Amino acid sequence: MTTKFVKLTAPTSSLVEVFNKWENDQSLIPLIRPNRNKTELEHREKMTLDDLTKRLENHHIYLIYLNDQLIGEMNYMVDPSHLYKKEPGTAWIGISIGEPDGRGKGIGYAAIQYLEEQIKKQGHKRIELGVFEFNKQAQKLYQKLGYKEIGRIENFTYWQDKMWSDIRMEKFV
Repeated sequence: MTTKFVKLTAPTSSLVEVFNKWENDQSLIPLIRPNRNKTELEHREKMTLDDLTKRLENHHIYLIYLNDQLIGEMNYMVDPSHLYKKEPGTAWIGISIGEPDGRGKGIGYAAIQYLEEQIKKQGHKRIELGVFEFNKQAQKLYQKLGYKEIGRIENFTYWQDKMWSDIRMEKFV
């Protein structure tokens, strides 16, 4: 099993297709984006090449490969407005293992460690993230990597006919 992480510099149409597949996968939607209600949860979006190119203006995006197959992406942005603690120089991270083949194999753990190294190399010392209350697997991963809960935003996302909190976590690198 060979895992590889590649910084995205030049988006392609085929990459947009893969991102659209993951962004509209009904099993992933509750895990990767907040939804205020059932309508938002059921909504499907279509990213364009322009959208992905624009996203690169404020996101550092890394592609995750397993045995040369693209299985996910991770990213960070610095000082976004949605930080729980507004500490300058904070990196906000996100990860999505879009392909089922990539889950449960420790790839998320390795990917986050790699992302932390990239953030550290850029001179940032603090990382923050949000994880939905029902996503116990991701919570365990982040705790194992040393992230600590710093707060909760109640009634943040809709899933399984109810509202759930967003747990905000931080780590210093």
